Amino acid sequence: MPNVKLTDLVLRDAHQSLFATRMVTADMLPICGKLDQAGFFALEAWGGATFDSCIRFLNEDPWERLKKLKKAMPNTKIMMLLRGQNLLGYRHYADDVVAKFVEYAAKDGVDIFRIFDAVNDPRNFKAATDAARKTGKHIQAAISYAVTPFHTIEKYAELAKQYAGIGADSIAIKDMSGLLKPYEAYHLVKAIKKVTDLPVEIHSHATTGMSVATLVKAAEAGAEILDTTISSLAMGTSHSPTETMVEIFRGTEYDTGLDIKLLLEIAAYFREVRKRYKQFESSFLGADTRILASQVPGGMLSNLESQLKEQGASDKIDAVLKEIAVVQKDAGYPPLVTPTSQIVGTQAVFNVLFGSYTRLSGEFQDLMAGKYGACPAPKNPAVVAKALLGLKMEKEITHRPADDIPPEYDKLEAETKKLLGTETVSAEDVLTYAMFPKVAPNFFKKRAEGPVVFKSEEAAAAPAARTPGRAEQYNVNVNGTNYAVVVSPAGTVALGAAPGGAAQAAPAAGGSSGGVRIPAPVAGTVLRYAVNEGAEVQKGDTVIIIESMKMELEIKSTAAGKIHFLAPAGTQVASQQPIAEIGGSGAAPVAAAPVVEAPVAAAAAPAAPSAAAPSGAGTVIPAPVAGTILRYAVNEGASVASGDTIVIIESMKMELEIKSTAAGKVHFLAPAGAQVASQQPIAEIG
Repeated sequence: MPNVKLTDLVLRDAHQSLFATRMVTADMLPICGKLDQAGFFALEAWGGATFDSCIRFLNEDPWERLKKLKKAMPNTKIMMLLRGQNLLGYRHYADDVVAKFVEYAAKDGVDIFRIFDAVNDPRNFKAATDAARKTGKHIQAAISYAVTPFHTIEKYAELAKQYAGIGADSIAIKDMSGLLKPYEAYHLVKAIKKVTDLPVEIHSHATTGMSVATLVKAAEAGAEILDTTISSLAMGTSHSPTETMVEIFRGTEYDTGLDIKLLLEIAAYFREVRKRYKQFESSFLGADTRILASQVPGGMLSNLESQLKEQGASDKIDAVLKEIAVVQKDAGYPPLVTPTSQIVGTQAVFNVLFGSYTRLSGEFQDLMAGKYGACPAPKNPAVVAKALLGLKMEKEITHRPADDIPPEYDKLEAETKKLLGTETVSAEDVLTYAMFPKVAPNFFKKRAEGPVVFKSEEAAAAPAARTPGRAEQYNVNVNGTNYAVVVSPAGTVALGAAPGGAAQAAPAAGGSSGGVRIPAPVAGTVLRYAVNEGAEVQKGDTVIIIESMKMELEIKSTAAGKIHFLAPAGTQVASQQPIAEIGGSGAAPVAAAPVVEAPVAAAAAPAAPSAAAPSGAGTVIPAPVAGTILRYAVNEGASVASGDTIVIIESMKMELEIKSTAAGKVHFLAPAGAQVASQQPIAEIG
């Protein structure tokens, strides 16, 4: 039997799992020479959440990262994780966009495309695998692993056979939750080997503490490739340590042949790098055995706990965990991986809070209607009928969902040219815009400033020479409060909130109109209002959310009284620019209520009116959950019937339709973009 090969995940899934995908390319390049010498089967270095994180938080061009890594590691294959028809975004894309993305990913450095689909629908692989085949690159089809009554070893083996039939060069078992038990792994690999002679790679997170044993048994069953992570970024929610697996197999028929001394040098390098990202570290570092009972991935579990806390329902976590199993069964047992984990989890929360399927999120309706593809098992027909009614569809989609999406690359290219104000644009920029149309415009504006540089607290405290032409971030703690100190390429300094600590508001200046002015403590963008125009606020209340340095910063009132906003949502503001006034009349026109940017293909939302309190003469519609007013479904003053959708709220990352409970004219009480509490009045029907 040939020796086992290892794919190291240190450049992608390790830091995605441990510190929110924040590692910058500058911290990867110095060690690339040694990584390239190590003899790995591949290095997973791109895809997953890295693309989003690069443009949202790091001010890095992900395409440039890929090119630099390939140049620095010419002898080792670079693997990327691709979500099938979703690519790296959060919706299905037209086939022409999928083809263009794969073409340029291959051109810029990807050697192995690990392609998966959240519901394991082979049809969602078609466009990506067809495109990858044209490039001549390696196609690895990944099975999203789940533990349900439906997901048997025999069904997984049949799925592997189907993947082989669509042209895969290898098969991966993607165990995102650490649920693959050692002996199950042994039997699963054996079953797959009976139906296909393709190489098998095992990807199993260490979250439950079983991964090392799982990899050993998988190798004994014939798995040729195992996913590991260099030890200094291993375990916890990450993966099994590379050096550990090398030593376990040393001297056996599975010997990897890797040099432990070289691996220890690589581990020492990343041990120092990790210190720079302490602020993003997950508090979870051990084994979360709750997952073994609930079958809920660790990341999903912590997310649910946070969501329930926001809704004032922390005591309902046990009920939600039980409900997740019900919802997953009713939805046809989709594996709990992005995005189905969030869709199923949020619907379970809604069921516990409001009653079984009383309210359906838009995404859950789409899942039940087949818009994400065919789920592994039959769905609950009663729930499907309710979803179809909400979507005004006659029947569930049974064809490939992407067949309904017309070609869109040319349209996206035209929009990118308009955005950048140029006659020509690179395909990479068009694809960046396609993946994240709300984030890309800001990234394009600031790209020339260069990536953020993270430094450890110890390094930040000591004077050091700046790197010309690059923004640098230092994380400091003063009297128990965390701050992010950012030095721009020009040398100017801005102070903002670092994760885990609140920003210290600058002293407010008295306004000429008799009120107390609240200035922006940092330069940034007014993201949204936290309260309505004219609302009574108390000192210390959050009134505005500013986005600065790729982070959200809460601006609090420094006095009590009625608030007047002086800067429209969506506008850029300078440091110390007045953005609100408490009391007085306001020295600048009050901005129109903010409107959340709609997706590219969506129609513009109706303009929001000024906020007002309920008149008492009509039927008040409260927000059923805490969230954000995403958009209005009808115009202010429109006549509506009972049951008509009037507002869309974003809650727990899902869209929720709010329906009128009476007939009459609608009057909105909260502006689009506003944060609302559970049971806060948001509309009145009179």
